[in-house]
Amino acid sequence: MAIQSNCGSNIRVSGLQFSYEGQPPLFLDFNLQISPGSRCLLVGANGSGKTTLLRILAGKHMVGGRDVVQVLNGSAFHDTRLVCSGDLSYLGGSWSKFVGSARKGIEQQIVQLRKGEVPLQGDFSAEHMIFGVEGIDPVRREKLVELLDIDLQWRMHKVSDGQRRRVQICLGLLHPFQVLLLDEVTVDLDVVARMDLLEFFKEECEQRGATIVYATHIFDGLETWATDLAYVQEGVLRRIEKLCKLDELKNSANLLSVVESWLRSETKLEKKKTINPPAQIQRIPSPFDSSPFRSSRHMAYYR
Repeated sequence: MAIQSNCGSNIRVSGLQFSYEGQPPLFLDFNLQISPGSRCLLVGANGSGKTTLLRILAGKHMVGGRDVVQVLNGSAFHDTRLVCSGDLSYLGGSWSKFVGSARKGIEQQIVQLRKGEVPLQGDFSAEHMIFGVEGIDPVRREKLVELLDIDLQWRMHKVSDGQRRRVQICLGLLHPFQVLLLDEVTVDLDVVARMDLLEFFKEECEQRGATIVYATHIFDGLETWATDLAYVQEGVLRRIEKLCKLDELKNSANLLSVVESWLRSETKLEKKKTINPPAQIQRIPSPFDSSPFRSSRHMAYYR
């Protein structure tokens, strides 16, 4: 299932197949197209594949051939210029801890933050990190620092999670992106910071034609912010359509109510599947079952 666009697409996924090692396939023949200027909400239950899809779009997993996952007419995985130029930016919720020399540590922390990974500690300032990125428009940098209310003197090993997240977001937005992938990045922000950031994203899409895919479970204020909505269930794209044409939203109080009803229906289907579980294979008794030398959970205590 795919949303078609008459003006091309900044994101195009064709026949995607993906599975983690030793696991059943998560995506089978997955198709998706998202047009320039779109602000697409990616919704679904935990474990539905939202984060994996965003990471695939960000080029963090190699899948199929070069034409399977296309971002800005380039292969998301093979075309390294997408990330190096800042045209493709991914901000995720993963946290990491780096141990190493001071100077090398700072440089790698900046790289990690721009990749969407936030360090747990590091005795250096927000100013050092933000001004350590070269080739940045000073006007845009100043705007982001003010927008996110960042104190440049913050020491990164002493700030709160929310303050550290602001620095991460700032670093990820310093380059004017064409495609921005967001995975629950506003979860640590307060209400004011979140709403200001969403308004900035809206301006970026409307003024520069940028595309945003935003996976979140926080739907406050998104009814008028998003242009599209994609609903993923167990690796399957169940629905994708313009938010203004979503029938359920016309008859519901808000977007939260719509998504909640979808997820509750999904839960009911899962419960039905467990009513008649697959028949258990009957074990054939062994003549050694009664042997005193047979291993048991009690004897395991002595091993």
